[in-house]
Amino acid sequence: MIDQPSASTRSPASPPARQPASPAQRRLKLYRSSDDWQDQPRNGSRAEQVPPVPPDLSGADLRKQDFSGRNWQGINLSRAYLSGANLSAAQLKAATLIQANLYEANLRDADLAEANLTDAHLIGADFTGADLPSAILRAADLREAILVKANLNHADLIGADLRAANLSLADLSEANLMRANLSRANLSKISAYAANFSRAQLWQADLIAAQLAKASLYCANLSGANLIRAVLTGSTLVEARFERANLSYADLSRANLSGANLRSANLRGANLSRASLKQADLSNANLTGAILFKADLTGAILTGAILPKATCSE
Repeated sequence: MIDQPSASTRSPASPPARQPASPAQRRLKLYRSSDDWQDQPRNGSRAEQVPPVPPDLSGADLRKQDFSGRNWQGINLSRAYLSGANLSAAQLKAATLIQANLYEANLRDADLAEANLTDAHLIGADFTGADLPSAILRAADLREAILVKANLNHADLIGADLRAANLSLADLSEANLMRANLSRANLSKISAYAANFSRAQLWQADLIAAQLAKASLYCANLSGANLIRAVLTGSTLVEARFERANLSYADLSRANLSGANLRSANLRGANLSRASLKQADLSNANLTGAILFKADLTGAILTGAILPKATCSE
């Protein structure tokens, strides 16, 4: 029988092997030492002629970290975890953030021009004053996000979820929000000239004093929405739903409301001059003091509509 070594003669236990850093962690260590990745030294005698390669932090765990003011133009942050991170005033132009998690992240005053945030998780994120012109936010989850005074000019928000988001004073000029869900969103005083809201959900949205001239709201659902003093001059509202919506003193001159559902809508003092209301349903609508100069009401349903003091001539 072989004697077992005593405890005093046994070799000390080897320390557990350290787990190797993930590729994303190694890349983060490389790039976080400099505020400007474009200043990283490059090898080769012709380095000054070779454009820098944007850093790749795809899949990295960057939760609750401070990257404020960082210059990360063109960076790849696809599927990165950035919930609660501070990216205020960060330079993220043309960055790739596909499916990134930015839950409640701080992106105030950040530059996200031409950035790709397709399918990104942005619930509760703060984009106050952020620049997002021509950004791609298709199918992004922006529920309860803050986009006050954000620049979303020409942005792609097709199918985005913006329920209860705050977009007050945002610039959505020529942005594409087709099929976006903006139910209960705050869109007061937005600038959305020629924006596309076709088939969008705007149920009970706040659009007080919104600038929507030349916008398309084809088949959009604005039931119960507040559009007091909104400007919809020349806009396309064909077959849109406005049941119980408040359009008092709104400017709908030259708008196309053909086939629109305006049942029980409040159109008190609204300007509908030269508007097309062909086949529109105005049942029980309040048109007190509305301006209907040269409006086309061919085939419109006016059952129970209130029309006292409505102006139909110059």
